Amino acid sequence: MSYSQQQLIPKQPLELQIKMTNYKIHQMAKRMFDIVFSLLVILIIFPIVFPIVFIAIKLEGRGPIFFIQKRNGLNNSIFDCIKFRTMVANQHADTQAAVTNDDRITKVGKFLRNSSIDELPQFINVLRGEMSVVGPRPHMISDNEKFDKIATNYQNRHLVKPGITGLAQINGYKGHVNTIQDVKARTIIDLKYVNNQSFWLDITIIWGTVKLMVQDTILHMRNQRIERLAERDAEENQD
Repeated sequence: MSYSQQQLIPKQPLELQIKMTNYKIHQMAKRMFDIVFSLLVILIIFPIVFPIVFIAIKLEGRGPIFFIQKRNGLNNSIFDCIKFRTMVANQHADTQAAVTNDDRITKVGKFLRNSSIDELPQFINVLRGEMSVVGPRPHMISDNEKFDKIATNYQNRHLVKPGITGLAQINGYKGHVNTIQDVKARTIIDLKYVNNQSFWLDITIIWGTVKLMVQDTILHMRNQRIERLAERDAEENQD
């Protein structure tokens, strides 16, 4: 290449070069962490939890153990997101998202959702490189198309891999997306994560998720006990 041709190539500012280099290092470190963390979960936690979930789901009724759904990932690519099945088998699972007090959700499914154990199989997605441990939660394709029309810069969520947990989830936006304001708020928080990624932020989110899982599990068990006591009192009053 001649000197005159080299002069025509614009040079990137040093600050931008450093940012790009740091981002590449961050991405490599994040991927290494995802592999190690997901392997630990799959090899240590999954063998303990899976038999219990398997028996619970099968005792409650017929149907598969896993629920696999097409979702949007990095750069809006489509992948098969794996979950423990929490609903009765139905034809609307890929077009109608779960809502509060959804009668399609089974009793076992309600516990799995409240404790976030239903997301455990997604560590397989992480190991396959389709997801990350931390990132914006992936939505089913029909919801993704709908939310894109509601929230500004919604597609920027797909600049990173979707996560099993994320900044929005530890800030109170976990589970069902019920309102337009809910979509907008989640998107704002997701974009805050996209723009401020760091290893320590991921660790903070994971720790916050663990605490939230424990709190939600205890709350679910307490509510179930209250419901059983209320049912028993109602039966005794009838007698």
